[in-house]
Amino acid sequence: MFTGIVEELGKVVSIEPAGTTGESLLLTLRGPLVSSDAGHGDSISVNGVCLTVVGRGEDTFTADVMKESLDRSSLGGLSVGSEVNLERAARVDGRLGGHIVQGHVDGTSRLLSRNPGDNWDVLRFSLPAELSPYVVEKGSITVDGTSLTVSAVSAPGADEEFFEVSLIPETLRATTLGGLPAGATVNIEVDVVAKYVERIASVAASRPRA
Repeated sequence: MFTGIVEELGKVVSIEPAGTTGESLLLTLRGPLVSSDAGHGDSISVNGVCLTVVGRGEDTFTADVMKESLDRSSLGGLSVGSEVNLERAARVDGRLGGHIVQGHVDGTSRLLSRNPGDNWDVLRFSLPAELSPYVVEKGSITVDGTSLTVSAVSAPGADEEFFEVSLIPETLRATTLGGLPAGATVNIEVDVVAKYVERIASVAASRPRA
């Protein structure tokens, strides 16, 4: 489990095929902070995807990326030198600075536009129709592993569904979102609480009334 508070910007050091089918990858990333105490089997969020550490170097760590993760996220589009957002798993005795983030990507989105302001940038992202019910104004969403507050969302049934987030200078500086170009693909994870509420409501509605 994570909080969506990015600890450092890392870089992809190498990408190698893993296994005999070539459908998975072995990803090595440089991140001095997150790798400083990383142990075999630890979880680290890479652009919002929970990956398991299988090796560690002086200031690097290596993780397997299975086909499921490649199919559901943007990790397959990384190249050597790509910057990524990194966060170690949350400590149970720490403060929850963001929100509950599982590192289980629900889908990908595309940056439609960015509108720079005096002290913040407003970024508009596409919103997949299947995830639209879980995104609400002032609610939480994770974009490439970064916990953000939704500042605006398109009206139900809009021709182009979208959500917006307003990024303060610290977020622009400390994450990959600061230099994200229009058209770029990002990983998004909706608030897990919304998904549980939907499930509970649907099960309750399906039960016969006494």
